[in-house]
Amino acid sequence: MEPRTTRSLPRICVIGAGHGGSAMAAHLALMGLPVRLFNRSEARLRPILALGGIELITRDIEDAPYGLAEPELVTTNLAEALEGAALVMVATKRNGHRSIAEQCAPYLRDGQVVVLNPGITCGAIEFHSVLREAGVKADVTIAEAQTFIYQSRMLNPAQVRIQRIKNGIPVAAIPASRTPEVVRLLNAAYPQFVAGENVINTSFDNVGSAFAPAVTVLNAGRIESTHGDFEYYVEGVTPSVARILEAVDRERVAVAAGLGFRSISAREWLSVAYDATGSNLYEAMKSNRGYQGIKSPLTTNHPFITEDVPMTLVPIASLGERVGVPTPAVRAIIHLASLLHDTDYWREGRTVERLGLSGWSVEQIRALVLGE
Repeated sequence: MEPRTTRSLPRICVIGAGHGGSAMAAHLALMGLPVRLFNRSEARLRPILALGGIELITRDIEDAPYGLAEPELVTTNLAEALEGAALVMVATKRNGHRSIAEQCAPYLRDGQVVVLNPGITCGAIEFHSVLREAGVKADVTIAEAQTFIYQSRMLNPAQVRIQRIKNGIPVAAIPASRTPEVVRLLNAAYPQFVAGENVINTSFDNVGSAFAPAVTVLNAGRIESTHGDFEYYVEGVTPSVARILEAVDRERVAVAAGLGFRSISAREWLSVAYDATGSNLYEAMKSNRGYQGIKSPLTTNHPFITEDVPMTLVPIASLGERVGVPTPAVRAIIHLASLLHDTDYWREGRTVERLGLSGWSVEQIRALVLGE
């Protein structure tokens, strides 16, 4: 595809051509923005190049564009994809952020904004640390979204369906003082992005990523025996499971408090997001109609374990250790998940060492996050 120029809008580089990245690149292109799509694997891009674009299906979303989207460039050349891009949207697996940062480091330039979609837990901090370790001198802003803006799925190698576009997606930059400029840039394409308080809040308020590993681990037998043929949050969350989730939730909130930030509790989040309430977490989850009909993963080999454990639970526990907040429930789920897959998720995960925060005080972490 030959590049075309749209001078009035920011050029956007989308990194990753999976379910999320393909949806993002197609949607942006059909909205008229100059988009470059990068993917490391040429095999993933070959069908897109053969078709001349990505077919986007949005039949259930009012006023959403659809049809053949033609990014101005589809490439495996990262330097070419990043050149001249004002906004870099990373839409890869969450455990790939470190690798993406290492690959981007030589090519980033002053003024560019990199947004992780989503950062999951401390993704922006890890990305920022990798660039610092690589000696990047360019004035680049790193930010993260709290969740991914789309619910999307690849139907064919060059065809993607967006089932839902979410509203009110908090995004925060490092430092937090740069968040308004990031939101302004994002709003040129996405009015859905709003300013989050800081990257600790966007990380720790991602309640689902803290819950999903425990629900999956505690239902491992049922998942394997039924191949996921049950409602994940309705049948998979019993009073006993909910008590464990509540313990995980208390530890998540406590670690954020240990860092000097207030994180919303799961019950508060359910009330705000779904108007679901109850005297305890079990009752609140049962009153959430949004959970009805959501099926379990087919296997335990799922991002709920392979990504959420190392990229969410590990940083919560590791930061907890750094600030003196015990996290026995979180550590138990990490340990059980590691046994389940015969994988050391602690070693793979975002520990304070991998976040570049080893030996840092709470004051130093807050200074990084807030720019104080």
